Amino acid sequence: MLLLTLAIALPSIASAGVPETVYLASADGRTEIVGYLFKPASSGQHPAIVLLHGRGGPYSANVNASCTQVGRSNKSPCNAATLSKRHRMWGEYWASRGHLALLIDSFGPRGKAHGFGRFTHGDAIRDDVNEKTVRPLDAEGALAWLRKRGDVAADDIFLQGWSNGGSTALNVLHRQGTQHPGFRAALVFYPGCGPKALLAPVLATAVPVTIFLASEDEEVSPANCQRFAERSRKAGSPIEIALYPGATHGFDDPGAKRQSRPPNRSASTDAFRRAIEIVQAHRAR
Repeated sequence: MLLLTLAIALPSIASAGVPETVYLASADGRTEIVGYLFKPASSGQHPAIVLLHGRGGPYSANVNASCTQVGRSNKSPCNAATLSKRHRMWGEYWASRGHLALLIDSFGPRGKAHGFGRFTHGDAIRDDVNEKTVRPLDAEGALAWLRKRGDVAADDIFLQGWSNGGSTALNVLHRQGTQHPGFRAALVFYPGCGPKALLAPVLATAVPVTIFLASEDEEVSPANCQRFAERSRKAGSPIEIALYPGATHGFDDPGAKRQSRPPNRSASTDAFRRAIEIVQAHRAR
């Protein structure tokens, strides 16, 4: 019965193909980022979305413990075929709805494809992949790369991030400011919203932002994010909160462990519904 419920509630990845591996320049001017491109079946130009992984990295926990460097010139068990179920599911979700999705790996090209465990935020080993000064440059590089593609509508590029990647997304928008926003809208899942994760206590942006929060998050504080959103709204930024009672961190992970919790299942279903509605509502006209 649980498996049947999961199949109904979440997009299927059973028949998903392996995404294309691509290489692009980070805006840091020195790092070649590895990306995984999920493409729609139809031809022509499509809206696109940049996907930013969390502190665990983009790869399956079944293989990433032995991974370090991921790049053009070396073979690694961390690759397009071993992405985590959540990243594959979201990539296929967007592609099946006519969007081109680009998942970028900020860790592998810097020798840390294994990702990081819980409660490691202050560890020095994470300094060169941090969400405040490093990872936003990768997202900016992805935006520039997508804008040059013939199959992408250059004014229709969105941003989505989870946890550490969610904080990264907020920092990207902070860097872009209000005058020349690059992304159409941002979907931010259970980010860290404290001073160690964000560049500023208030976000000033013209980009619509939706922050998806779990009331029982065991890793980050939803209350911090609610306060951050309220301060930012008072400053004029278009930020919405979707708070899911009873849900936990990573509620959209399609694994049985997370989805065995009913509030996580209902939160996941609602988040997928909201995500496509948000993107459709904010496409360039």
